[in-house]
Amino acid sequence: MSSEFQPPRALPQELDSPAWLHGLSAFTTIRTQRGCPLLWSAHLARLSHTCAFLGLPEPSLPAEAVLAQLEPLPEGRLRLTVTGEELWWSHRPLVPVPRVPVSVWLGEVQVHAQLGRHKTGNYLPYVLAAREASRHGTFESWLVDEAGCVVDGSRTSLLVEVQGELLIPWGGLPGVTCAELLRAWRRPARRDHLSRSVLMQVERAWITGSGIGVLPVRELRWAGGGRELRVVWPDVTHPALQPPQ
Repeated sequence: MSSEFQPPRALPQELDSPAWLHGLSAFTTIRTQRGCPLLWSAHLARLSHTCAFLGLPEPSLPAEAVLAQLEPLPEGRLRLTVTGEELWWSHRPLVPVPRVPVSVWLGEVQVHAQLGRHKTGNYLPYVLAAREASRHGTFESWLVDEAGCVVDGSRTSLLVEVQGELLIPWGGLPGVTCAELLRAWRRPARRDHLSRSVLMQVERAWITGSGIGVLPVRELRWAGGGRELRVVWPDVTHPALQPPQ
């Protein structure tokens, strides 16, 4: 990011809207293989739910029209963005992800109390958390709520195991890839407040998302400390659960 301002310009008319000025938009990111979207119905259902929450148009019909226009990329990243006026889309090659366990930073960036359950254009906390991960040399950074409980990742959802029980964080985005992992495992997960004391009891953890599939967490780090976790790769076959290669 440049530290110098460019010469000032008048705001283009197309950007003079609540979507671009205030983040009043909803989006979802979907993995594709040879132009075919993975977990399409679940992504579309979550996007529709967020649109209803924000008072935006129902996206199902225009989203379906996008599919015929997708280039058959071996591995792709389809993003759908809904504003008050229209649906925007982009489809680009998905960046390969090494199949190695990852480290996670336990940060202090907070999610919005109401918007944390939705994927909206009000995305600044996640950008700041991603910068935090980069600054500390970790693959991911977890965001927290006002009480300091982990809620979500900057770009992934999370799943942890404590005393043999699977837990997902209270207040975060419902992860589509995470839900598919639980279906593949045929195991339930309880939604809970993941306080620092709970995290100190975590035995295993995974991060999940359209851009990465499923990756085990090998290490949790925080200011002044850290701990290693037992790494277990999930025995699953669904392509959405595999790291893109």
